Amino acid sequence: MAKIEFSADFDWGTASSGPQSEGSADKPHESLWEYWYAKDPERFYQQVGPKITCDSYHRYKEDVAIMKELGLKSFRTSIQWSRLIKDLETGEPDEKAVAFYNDYINEMIAAGVEPVMNLFHFDTPIALEHEYGGFKNKHVAELFVKFATTAFTLFGDRVKRWITFNEPVAHAKGAYLYDFIYPNEVNTRSYTQANYNILLAHAGSVEAYHKLNLDGEIGIVVDLLPPIPRSQNSGDLLAAEVFDLFTNRIFMDPCVKGEYADQYLELLEKHNCNFEYTSEELELIKNNTVDFIGINYYQPQRVKAPARLPNINDVFMPDWYFDNYEMPNRRMNVHRGWEIYPKTIYDIAMRVKNEYGNIKWYVSENGMGVHDEDRFKDETGMICDDYRIEFIQEHLQWLNKAIQEGSNCQGYHLWTFVDNWSWTNAYKNRYGYVSLDLKTRNRTIKKSGYWIKEVIANNGFEELKPEFE
Repeated sequence: MAKIEFSADFDWGTASSGPQSEGSADKPHESLWEYWYAKDPERFYQQVGPKITCDSYHRYKEDVAIMKELGLKSFRTSIQWSRLIKDLETGEPDEKAVAFYNDYINEMIAAGVEPVMNLFHFDTPIALEHEYGGFKNKHVAELFVKFATTAFTLFGDRVKRWITFNEPVAHAKGAYLYDFIYPNEVNTRSYTQANYNILLAHAGSVEAYHKLNLDGEIGIVVDLLPPIPRSQNSGDLLAAEVFDLFTNRIFMDPCVKGEYADQYLELLEKHNCNFEYTSEELELIKNNTVDFIGINYYQPQRVKAPARLPNINDVFMPDWYFDNYEMPNRRMNVHRGWEIYPKTIYDIAMRVKNEYGNIKWYVSENGMGVHDEDRFKDETGMICDDYRIEFIQEHLQWLNKAIQEGSNCQGYHLWTFVDNWSWTNAYKNRYGYVSLDLKTRNRTIKKSGYWIKEVIANNGFEELKPEFE
């Protein structure tokens, strides 16, 4: 079989976030997750909250040593707003947090691991949620820019890749549309306004970063899911178009092209869900597009025309236009309930190439969550996660095909490095190259970790399948 080869400078990395790995020690503010867990612990799997997570706040040196052992070139995590900033109104930093992030960043650099720093991973300080209504309020967007500017000023001499938001549309959907993130509001107008205000926070942060004349780049991470219609009939095609507008293009278009799609704005007008804006704000967005895009991909999104028309007296929801479609005989990750369809990563790459100017991008998350991985331990205690190796190989094979066809993809980050806390799912499903013992917080490299070490050393691997399927 042929070898699947990547360039010598291809960025092999992993990703996590502050709230999912650090724990809550020494924070000056609660995030919405810490507040929500204290308020409704039954919403969290086995009532496990964010207090300890991986305890990377205390064990980051151990993590970085393992990253070095595996040969990882970069690691994306996030700076917690609720940790770094002491005064949320002025952006004044907390001294303990500054010392922690300085040490963490320096440790990575010393180990040859590039720190990629994200500024928001679903973790609004709860005080801003309660006082202002979170990102429904433009003042919170202004405060975010102050936070971002503080982070750039403190760490921008060493951090060369910055990300403003991770999956902003997922946060807004969860918080303001589908009830899976606090404050659990269901209101499409709140959803569209929050998305717009997040975009303002993003664009303002991009502007602030470039004004500092730092030697680096700034982008955003989105979960881009090209919808797959059930058929080519008009109803299914319309379902795919509207899903695309509200899930993918809502951030890709303004972040890369500098403006929203007309079709999106027309739908908001039609259903009286317009967001409040000014011409100056639109100019800010237009003038502060990204240097690169990170794209998270786990599963495809298959859609079909809705089974029935909505009642016109109901409050508008985007899924008036589409239903999820469960294709017969689809291949599934039964642990997570997600379809496995690697070809979509190729489709994403081609879309970025053909519709978004072939902007520089990388796979910022991809991975396979599996329940109770201890079942797969061998006699030495190592988890033999061959299913994860196969999953990664298949996706990398399609990604390599896209790169050979001209896609400007620069790297691949698995979610995640060490099994981390996963929001309301807590530790139900594990994703890491490295396993975590919840009693001791000890780390153990899985078979996939040793496998990726060889892939990185060789910049590739033997072709898994001779033909794409």
